[in-house]
Amino acid sequence: MIAQLETPNENLILSLPYSIKGLVQVFTSTHRSFFTSVMAQALRIAGQGTPVLIVQFLKGGIHQGHERPIRLGQNLDWIRCDLPRCIDTPHLDESETQALQKLWQHTQKVVCEAQYSLVVLDELSLAINFGLIPETEVIAFLAKRPAHVDIILTGPDMPKSILEVADQITEIRRSHQP
Repeated sequence: MIAQLETPNENLILSLPYSIKGLVQVFTSTHRSFFTSVMAQALRIAGQGTPVLIVQFLKGGIHQGHERPIRLGQNLDWIRCDLPRCIDTPHLDESETQALQKLWQHTQKVVCEAQYSLVVLDELSLAINFGLIPETEVIAFLAKRPAHVDIILTGPDMPKSILEVADQITEIRRSHQP
């Protein structure tokens, strides 16, 4: 017996008796080794035919800015900051600051245009804590996103204001010391 999953036609409009509200999910931890679980969730959802965007704000090094996304499968776009290095400090030069702002502006634009149903904002808390993306802008962005769009925010030390608007908070802790 062979089973085949069909993804819905892009032009199909579902008529449900209720509206589906997108969630704000936070994945946080004191260590930075949990991205694989978030990535697995994004790949699973994209594999079911849902458009997904992964944005890595502090990763660079591979010329993968918003103008050159990596496409994983048909439904998952993956973009990084268009920088020659990864960001690990709040001290950026002008071109690095511009690259990060371009990525943030692009992210807000495509979310508001509802191009994706799930958007992962990786290490956004670090970008906020470094003072590179204003916390107030993130809160406003979450409030004005289309109602059906799910947002996943990751990173250590997530600001309290974001935790307060989150629908789900997952704190990853080690149960033993390596």
